[in-house]
Amino acid sequence: MIPRVVVAAPASGAGKTTVAVGLMAALRRAGHVVAGFKVGPDYIDPGFHAVATGRPGRNLDPMLSGEELVGPLFEHGSEGADLAVVEGVMGLYDGALGTEGFSSTAHVAKLLKAPVVLVVDASAAGRSVGAVVQGFVAFDTEIRIVGVILNKVGSDRHEAEVRAGVAPTGVPVLGVLRRDTRLTVPSRHLGLIPANEQHTQAEQAVDAAAELVRQGVDLQAVVAAAHSAPSHQATPWAPEPTADVGMRSVVAVAAGPVFSFHYTETTELLTAAGAEVVTFDPLVDPLPEATAALYLGGGFPELHAEALSANVELRKQVAAAVADGVPVIAECAGLLYLCRELDGHPMTGVLPATARMTGRLTLGYRTAIAATSTAFFDEGRRVRGHEFHRTTVDLEGDVQPAWHLPGGVEGITLPHVHASYLHLHWTATPDVPARLVAAARERAR
Repeated sequence: MIPRVVVAAPASGAGKTTVAVGLMAALRRAGHVVAGFKVGPDYIDPGFHAVATGRPGRNLDPMLSGEELVGPLFEHGSEGADLAVVEGVMGLYDGALGTEGFSSTAHVAKLLKAPVVLVVDASAAGRSVGAVVQGFVAFDTEIRIVGVILNKVGSDRHEAEVRAGVAPTGVPVLGVLRRDTRLTVPSRHLGLIPANEQHTQAEQAVDAAAELVRQGVDLQAVVAAAHSAPSHQATPWAPEPTADVGMRSVVAVAAGPVFSFHYTETTELLTAAGAEVVTFDPLVDPLPEATAALYLGGGFPELHAEALSANVELRKQVAAAVADGVPVIAECAGLLYLCRELDGHPMTGVLPATARMTGRLTLGYRTAIAATSTAFFDEGRRVRGHEFHRTTVDLEGDVQPAWHLPGGVEGITLPHVHASYLHLHWTATPDVPARLVAAARERAR
């Protein structure tokens, strides 16, 4: 594996994203080709990683892809780079509930044999920061914390006090960052606003983070820490190409501000399966010409319901395509778009259901069992996915559900449509994109 470092923190809110994005951008400006990764199912941070590195942002999630794919996916995403920065999730040792840290940042660091740089919010502490660092070093001796970056430091005197507290731990301070209002990125009910919705602000925030890190962090020390990672080999992941692809089927993939939640490997898997992937923005675009299959990922349709509804021509085209048998996989935002309405605004009307915004956050990993056989999943198939939304779907009449979850059934299916809240990392189910393309070809016959 290439030189690599994991950016972690004691808890959420310490400034991991600021430091990770700043490191990626500053190292790129210093001449490195940087690969950026995010631990966990997050879709938003990788968008900022892409702005910082000029490369696709990618996720590493043992829960969704399986432990065995973390190394191969890392190798695949690092191809052509000379350094990798992996941004952690939550606190260093926080994983899926009840699993003793499975899928945590520490778990991924162990799988990659990667050194860890700990970002500590020092805004409300002095010497006590040393106790925090010492505790994280001692908690799991398999984790190698090679340095600390002190964030939100108030003054020179404050910095001196914090440094004095950290010194006895033996962990070097690699950088000190002061508070900076330029780093504020607008947020909403599911976290930061994605970079593709605010290009100018995202670039400004990345530039500010890069300059802050350049001034406050010893970049050479970070590079040296990355190079201290031990030799560790893994065969790069690669999607299995379909034999005798022949004429490629057009798979329309929803994109733009509303449908920004999907993994980089999704399009790679579809392409390998024989798809000509064509992206379109449901806010303004028609359905791509010759669409043979449709993938509607996640995003924020509840914030754009009126504008989505206003693209009447696309709504009619999607409804007609589904009625004509075009195969569709829809995840979260896609489910909402296929309903009759969302918060009172007409949608495509493909599914007998209405959707609405609620004040309740549904969040977490799920183990699901396919409740109904479709073109993509056989009844009884077990998968792992992730839910992240504040909406609910009210069913109208009898429907065939998509999944059995611990709390009941979820989603809606037709023989050629699979729509649910569950996001899957398709690297763990590579036959699913292949089956989507195969269904498109079968219909064409």
